[in-house]
Amino acid sequence: MSVQAGIWNFDGAPIDPKLLNDFNESLKQQGPDGESSYVEGNVAMLYRPFHTTAESRQEKQPYTSSRGFILTWDGRLDNREVFIADLRSDLDASPTDLAIFAAAFDRWDTDCFRRIVGDWAVSIWKPEQHELLFAADYMAIRHIFYYLRKDRIWWSTDLSSLVLLSNDKFHIDDDYIAGYLAHNPDAHLTPYLEIREVPPGQFVRVRNGRALVERFWRFSPKSRIRYKTDAEYEEHFRHVFRQSVQRRLRSDSPVLGELSGGLDSSSIVCMADDILAKEGAETSRLDTLSYYDKTEPSGDDWNYFQKIEAKRGRAGIHIDGSRLGTSPDSLACTEFCPLPGALGFGQKIDTERADAVRSGGYRAVLSGIGGDEFTGGVPDPRAQLADLIVQFKFVSLAKQLMAWSLVKRRPWIQLLWQSVIDVVPASLGRYFAKEAKIESWIRKDFAKHTGLAIRQLGVDEHFGLWLPTRRSYIAGVLIMANSLAKLAPANDAHEEARYPFLDQTLIEFILSIPAGQILRPGERRSLMRRSLAGIVPQEILSRRTKQVGERTPMLILEKCWDELQGIYQTPLSSRLGFIREAQLLKAICDTRAGKSVPIVRVLWTISLEYWLRDLAARGLLAPPAASALPFEHRDLPISA
Repeated sequence: MSVQAGIWNFDGAPIDPKLLNDFNESLKQQGPDGESSYVEGNVAMLYRPFHTTAESRQEKQPYTSSRGFILTWDGRLDNREVFIADLRSDLDASPTDLAIFAAAFDRWDTDCFRRIVGDWAVSIWKPEQHELLFAADYMAIRHIFYYLRKDRIWWSTDLSSLVLLSNDKFHIDDDYIAGYLAHNPDAHLTPYLEIREVPPGQFVRVRNGRALVERFWRFSPKSRIRYKTDAEYEEHFRHVFRQSVQRRLRSDSPVLGELSGGLDSSSIVCMADDILAKEGAETSRLDTLSYYDKTEPSGDDWNYFQKIEAKRGRAGIHIDGSRLGTSPDSLACTEFCPLPGALGFGQKIDTERADAVRSGGYRAVLSGIGGDEFTGGVPDPRAQLADLIVQFKFVSLAKQLMAWSLVKRRPWIQLLWQSVIDVVPASLGRYFAKEAKIESWIRKDFAKHTGLAIRQLGVDEHFGLWLPTRRSYIAGVLIMANSLAKLAPANDAHEEARYPFLDQTLIEFILSIPAGQILRPGERRSLMRRSLAGIVPQEILSRRTKQVGERTPMLILEKCWDELQGIYQTPLSSRLGFIREAQLLKAICDTRAGKSVPIVRVLWTISLEYWLRDLAARGLLAPPAASALPFEHRDLPISA
């Protein structure tokens, strides 16, 4: 992904050349294909390209539109033909995505955002109006962060540059940390109270020193697609999924597909092969990359991704993940991480992956993220059963309860009770749903004032009178957007992640069809499996297992036990009021003893402590107000 950044001094002060150069240098690794800038008085815009398409190599950024607007754009315009047809008189014979977008903005202003399909983010300076705009795609797959102060605003697609170049100390945002601990921080938040991100499907208008956020994309609850036969749904799914993969094969270099042997990654690779064989694509070829760990008790991915390789007639790149449990000596990351969530044990694997991507000449990488969430990968019937409850279809409800009871091997009354919880508001459901249970090591006062229990149930949004299935699906889109808003490749990676299952056209189709097409009793991923028969090998379509990495985290905690004991003698995450260290150490001990513990949550909590300590060591952590701290910690210094 290309990098864009900028500075606007509200007080009229000219741009500091050294600061601009520091910004440029900090972004060099992510944008290795050149540099360019726009500087006019108190405004500067930077652009460093990372080219993935032939058209992008023709772009000159920052770009001046016909109306005099200055733009920097990072993205892939998937419905460019539609825009070309509408804007033909305003475009050259072979327009770039940027030129198309600029013409669209000149004609429709911010109304053009809702018309765009693709992964994109844009910054727009209007010199005459003294107005700055940021916008991101419907799921914020491309990012823009901004740091607004009284005298200026800085922005960048890279959060690290805003934090490290500011020479400021930052306050930690409790709401972000609560979302982080629930694996779902709101997309517009960062862990720094002073820095925000452009939310998915929205744009930020900066004028007179203020930033106002407006929404341009929202799924319509009136959208309905209804066919008479299963075959029609299958044909439509095949079409939009094929189109989604084809859009992401637009690259002037080889494309790399992540291949785990699961249904999602296998479907992408098989569909891409079918497209390349029958229709061709801009990319010259598609190769695959697979992780494996033969030491995991459930480690059968090796058997399945080899079936896809056999079908393709060639092996892909293989990375042995078993080494994660044997290194490093410390859990601390060696480089600055702007967000919590990283631990040192994955750095060697990340480096090996980055080397493979670089040496193979790959720039675009296809990922299966989103397949589980939106095609019925989690066989949870609660929302479907809740639909029947609110529609008073009790005969159908009884039949479905019996069918799902047999499949899930659970009493029907238990399924009914869980479905009733789905119907009630989250403020009430948190008292009954097991997903709302707060872990023992989280401070109760912190959980209470941040509404952590409700966060763990999903997204705190109001969906009016929508059916539970539709509420569930759109909440899934928002949760995925929250997750993607902070997702970025490792520091040494040069790659653009592309997500076929998050294609806007595909998602809008899935949100518009009956839930019973996606998931049926005993037919997990019913529509997807039916639609891709003949394209994906039957062994993959019928696969019921999924590798879950349990051994590696246990080895890591065992190896680093002494280090963790030392760290949690004076933990920052406790002094800031987030956790109770004794209970966390007990959970780690229980894990080492083989007891059932939510190990992912344990690791995320440990990562939070290492991240806070690194911030403090770098002098980036501002002390919170005493009133925000637990009483017993109000006189303690905040230091590593």
